[in-house]
Amino acid sequence: MTPAHAAFLDDLRRAMPASRIFTDPLSTLAYGTDASCYRLQPQIVARVDSETEVGDLLRLARRHRVAVTFRAAGTSLSGQAVSDSVLALLGDGFNRGEVLDGGARIRLGPGMIGAHANAMLAPYGRKLGPDPASIDTAKIGGIAANNSSGMCCGTRDNSYHTMQAIRLMLVDGTVLDSADPASVAAFRHSHAGLLGALAQLSGELAGDVELAARVRRKYRLKNTTGYGINALLDFADPLEMLTHLLIGSEGTLGFIAEITFHAVVEHPHKASALVCFDDLRHCCRAVSALGEARARHGVSAVELIDSRSLRAVQGKPELPDFLRRPVGPNSACLLIELRAGGAAQLDEHVEAISGLLAGFEPQLSSGFSRDAGVCAGYWALRKGLFPAVGAARRTGTTVVIEDVAFPVPRLADGVAGLTALFDRHGYDEALLFGHALDGNLHFVFAPGFDSPAEVARYAAFMQDVSDLVAGEYDGSLKAEHGTGRNVAPFVRQEWGDAAWNIMRRIKALFDPDGLLNPDVIITDNDRLHLENLKLMPAADDIVDRCTECGFCESACPSHGLTLSPRQRIAVWRRIRQLERDGGGEAELAALQSGYRYRAIATCAATGMCATRCPVGVDTGQLMQRLRGPSRHPGLARFAARHMASMTAAVRTGLRLAHLAGGRGTIPLIPVALPRAAAPLPAPGGDGEPVVLLVSCVNRALADGDDGQSSAFHTVNLLRRAGFAPVYPPGHDGLCCGQPFASANAAEALAVSGRALNAALLRASDDGRHPVYLDNGPCAARVLQAQRDGLLDARLQLGEAAGFLAERVLPRLTIRRRRPELALHIPCSVTAIGAAGHLRRLAASCCERLTVPDIACCGFAGVKGFTAPELNAHSLRRLAPALPAACRHGVSMSRSCQIGLSEHGGIAYRGIEALLDACSGEESESSAYRWLLD
Repeated sequence: MTPAHAAFLDDLRRAMPASRIFTDPLSTLAYGTDASCYRLQPQIVARVDSETEVGDLLRLARRHRVAVTFRAAGTSLSGQAVSDSVLALLGDGFNRGEVLDGGARIRLGPGMIGAHANAMLAPYGRKLGPDPASIDTAKIGGIAANNSSGMCCGTRDNSYHTMQAIRLMLVDGTVLDSADPASVAAFRHSHAGLLGALAQLSGELAGDVELAARVRRKYRLKNTTGYGINALLDFADPLEMLTHLLIGSEGTLGFIAEITFHAVVEHPHKASALVCFDDLRHCCRAVSALGEARARHGVSAVELIDSRSLRAVQGKPELPDFLRRPVGPNSACLLIELRAGGAAQLDEHVEAISGLLAGFEPQLSSGFSRDAGVCAGYWALRKGLFPAVGAARRTGTTVVIEDVAFPVPRLADGVAGLTALFDRHGYDEALLFGHALDGNLHFVFAPGFDSPAEVARYAAFMQDVSDLVAGEYDGSLKAEHGTGRNVAPFVRQEWGDAAWNIMRRIKALFDPDGLLNPDVIITDNDRLHLENLKLMPAADDIVDRCTECGFCESACPSHGLTLSPRQRIAVWRRIRQLERDGGGEAELAALQSGYRYRAIATCAATGMCATRCPVGVDTGQLMQRLRGPSRHPGLARFAARHMASMTAAVRTGLRLAHLAGGRGTIPLIPVALPRAAAPLPAPGGDGEPVVLLVSCVNRALADGDDGQSSAFHTVNLLRRAGFAPVYPPGHDGLCCGQPFASANAAEALAVSGRALNAALLRASDDGRHPVYLDNGPCAARVLQAQRDGLLDARLQLGEAAGFLAERVLPRLTIRRRRPELALHIPCSVTAIGAAGHLRRLAASCCERLTVPDIACCGFAGVKGFTAPELNAHSLRRLAPALPAACRHGVSMSRSCQIGLSEHGGIAYRGIEALLDACSGEESESSAYRWLLD
């Protein structure tokens, strides 16, 4: 650490809590990792939670002359969110939002995830204009700072054009709130010089008629190369110029503390089609025609997929049958989406666009489908193009995604030119696709940076791309991903000296000492894009496909507490590299000493990261492997063979804990500790037999203070729906095997699996009768065991949510509904694809359903007891997300319900209890009395 940084650190520790300041090698490596192809390790990482802390940080940066980089989610791709100085991460204090004017506007903190903002707007039929592919993880600060767009927003609905107001902080600590007249008046007085200088720049640019015309022309394309100097022409008020220059400035001009967007309409009626052409030029002429019909006929998205991409997905199961044929080198496909406010209007759009396309003689067309499942399959094909490169790349290479824009009339030439560059430089794996309506093309390739020759190849390729896009076509080297380090050396080439000098003067006006994210956007280093390139050394076959994109982080319960999946992988890669290469003993020891708790012990290992990962990496599998085999295999074998006794012991322990008043007073015993379950109800009845496998957790823990188990409600429901539930033989001693799998107790897992298989086969008459699997995590484990061949394929296994939604709910009469209900969808339910079923069941029992966006609660089996901080951290936003009138919650995992009740402030029950209460007769009041409380 430099002396200046050491002095800065001393002062910083007096200004904010030391618990949110990190300097150890593990933290700086992990938190310094972003989605780009660059690796810079900050000297200091600070997680800032308030505007006051940001002001303190900037004050100390000025005092000690140290550079600061702000980061939101770290999903940016071009190196604009990494630093070797001070990295400031946005904490929970910036995660806030408020819907205004009945959904017409939304005020957001920079730490809110874009998809969460859209969830707030959804009830009003609105959404954010920007729609980047990373919106499920990307945060508002990064979306605005990069002027992100996406597949549908074009240039009209990006952050620049939909921003209504902004609150920002300049490097000198001054705050400007453009929605507050008093703040605006004070700023006009205090920063008259800055505003005057912007007005002068505006006059100079407008006076250069040729350059002004070029600026206007270039911003009719998507363009995020350099600063948005169109603001100098679009506005007469220099304060408006200033606020709009912050959009797309990548943290180099100031800090965005809050932003208010105009929301755009989310049309409810949609249709999609795949249309393929043998000739690229016919395809691109169709794009031009679609662009002209865009507003008139509801064309919201047109994605171009080139021949390389079509060949890359030929073997994919989601590929429609009509595309399962060889494609020619000049073929291309368009994925088109139409939207409308009503069904009749959508019919008109479909008829008009189908007729338009027919005039361009496509070779194949799926026709427009309104079926949500079919359309999702088409878009899955498009989204699968990145994994086609990311998953198949050679270990050790890095995935690079670049995005350029050509004038739409020159789009076919641009595609051909880029394809020729791939061939010239030997990037045979490269794919090309993009947002064709805007002339915006993405290309994905996998360079290696582990040798000078590979770096030289990359350098030559990037120079040729710049010459082609900026030189030959006057297009955009960066259309929507931000300039970053990767294109900063080429800004001058794209814009020319006059525009470049205006941008340099803008940077100097806002940040005269160059303290904000130096070298990003404006740099004098022509080789910046070739320095600090990220190496991806082999670490483990489970995670070597990871591209460090960060999409996993929003689903990870330990993110922000210890490490996220990509941070676990980044550190493990470094550990393995140090172990192989030798040297760096002190660094290796530091990484290893913190890794067991921060990476392994606090990983929920639920697999939720894999559901968000573009290449399907399940980091939990690696953490499970690193835990090593069970330290008590004999005890595990005993438990597997004596599960009935173990369950009885748990019930006894629960009774003793309640008698002792232990809830909330004994360490590791939560306030929401369940009561011991009553004996299972007698099975049987008239109707179709169904095997009821009651998980050990539901045999042991009551679902509510009445002492009844989940099985009590399940039996009621099954009988009410005309089924005759039966228990498998020896059901008290059966287990799904999850406890043994979590403990890496292979022998015990095998013992429990054999017993379960035999019992289910016998009870189901060798698979003739269906099997009902309660408790989401246990159901997921049993289904996985069958896929792994550990359970007989003849067994008709039905997880609870799907069985109830498809076979029970249609036979029930819902007699009473809650006005408000909260639903938690366990990660296991998401993983097995049953989230929609669970949502449907809950919605049938209430007037208004709230589903807080908590991908995984972090209870994770027994971790809610052994590492309660994980559960608490994951659910820290649960209570504020619940409506004030909401008094009941529902889920489908008994262990999750403990933590949800503990941290949500309301009692969470199982879905069977809810359905039983809502469908029971008045005479069965004991089943639904809790619902009326």
